[in-house]
Amino acid sequence: MLPAGQPKFRRRPADRPAEILAAALEVFAERGFQAARLEEVAKRAGVSKGALYLYFETKADLFRAVVTDAISPNLEHVKALASADVPFEQAARLGVGMLARTVVTDRRITGVVKLVIAESRNHPELATIWHETVVEPGLQLMSGLIAAAQGRGEIRPGDPRLFAMGLMGPMVLSMVWRETFEPIGAQRLDVVALAEQHLDTVLRGMRP
Repeated sequence: MLPAGQPKFRRRPADRPAEILAAALEVFAERGFQAARLEEVAKRAGVSKGALYLYFETKADLFRAVVTDAISPNLEHVKALASADVPFEQAARLGVGMLARTVVTDRRITGVVKLVIAESRNHPELATIWHETVVEPGLQLMSGLIAAAQGRGEIRPGDPRLFAMGLMGPMVLSMVWRETFEPIGAQRLDVVALAEQHLDTVLRGMRP
């Protein structure tokens, strides 16, 4: 029997970073970067503020880890599609469709996007983190897929990076719409339907 006052279980140290990141994602999405307090993150994660500092020295370090944890798995899924040696159109539909169903419909992630747009003027490190962690890796991955497809004759000549931006643009617009206009009563956006219709239009234009 446990002595009086001793907790029934003790969290494993290896579990704590995941708990902290999950709590931080919620706090950043709800409060924004400036107003987010590490005390609240620690409380939601069930750890002390001192324990949080064992893993993350600054709020910016925590934000970078949150972005990496929330987005990188989705990029890895797209990379897996790229390595599966499937036609570009199939990979694009699967990859963009997955982002529409998972990332863009996750209010926590769209809240972080709103945070970056709203606060990057005063905190340029947020834009740097988002660009280095999400935007540039995603563009490079999609551009590489497009360039390879051009080499196989699946896609007409053109700048692969601009093609990639054209494919992904509506996903960014969807995040802004959901965070800026839906809260004031604008019509709810069907992100998956938008992605499917946009892909139908753009992929036809990219064919040789």
